[in-house]
Amino acid sequence: MKVSYFDRAALEQRLKMADVLDVVEGVYKSKAEGKTIVWPTVTHNFEDRGAVMDIRSGYDRGNEVYGAKLLATFPENEKRGLPPFSGILVAMDGTTGLPKGIMDASFITSMRTGAAAAVSARALARPESDTLLVLGTGRQSLFMIGAALTAMKNIKTVYCAEPMNLDAAKPYAAACPQRMQEMFSLDASDVQFIPVSDLAESVGKADIIITITRATKPIISRDWVKPGTHLSCIGADMPGKEEVDPAILRDAVIYVDDVDQCVNAGECELAVKGGYMTREHISGQIGEVLLGAKKGRTSAGEITVFDATGLALLDLAVAKKVVEENGGDSAHTINL
Repeated sequence: MKVSYFDRAALEQRLKMADVLDVVEGVYKSKAEGKTIVWPTVTHNFEDRGAVMDIRSGYDRGNEVYGAKLLATFPENEKRGLPPFSGILVAMDGTTGLPKGIMDASFITSMRTGAAAAVSARALARPESDTLLVLGTGRQSLFMIGAALTAMKNIKTVYCAEPMNLDAAKPYAAACPQRMQEMFSLDASDVQFIPVSDLAESVGKADIIITITRATKPIISRDWVKPGTHLSCIGADMPGKEEVDPAILRDAVIYVDDVDQCVNAGECELAVKGGYMTREHISGQIGEVLLGAKKGRTSAGEITVFDATGLALLDLAVAKKVVEENGGDSAHTINL
């Protein structure tokens, strides 16, 4: 039985952000049409080493692919000269049940996570939005910026914020134009990358905010957010995580990737537990907006929020695309 396999280097050569944006949007639409199944997430915290692993899985009937990915985040690996974030993805054919591909999960996860934030922002932000703030300067944040600049050509200013160490944003912002070129072949020479020294002030200037931290307490206050702002809250993907003031969610129009996951383990989790909102306050799935079944933003003054905990469905659809476009490559085929 022949199975395609791709390591991270091979995926970096083959995957383009514009294509991943299209795949992510398609999966969200399929999910809103009831063509997908999300299976329960398995999570384990290695508390003695500050590490976590999770297993996410699902079945996409629209693309006829199912499978799972196992991800691990071990921050101390950097001191060992090892990747702090790693994982394996297995994609199976939904028609035959045979394996389609085995591949590195970390790069696909990074690409589709950036794409998810950008697809939602494009759908919910005001059309004239041109100022982005990204909260967090870890490696994943570069994918958020790359996806946003690919999806929304009118962004001309990017505020780069590192809440744990404001000074760290200076070299990060300075390196962004080169990183955008190297990682995404993006010419960002006309984009201004500004390191944040005053978070409250920068939040107040932003039209779009993307959060991608490991915070367990709110970093962005309700009072800082101006009318008409869109927030894509991506970092809160496990129980107990929280990046923004729950009062923001109370006052916002909210769309999610999956209602159950977000209420149990997303940005919405602690807002619901704290009494700031109920499950019924969620307007729907982002795919409903993309399909035109729901309006999404209905006025220029609304605050909109997209809460995403992450769906293996996105990874599996991207994996299927890689296999279909490159599966005939004998250098990337193994016999099981």
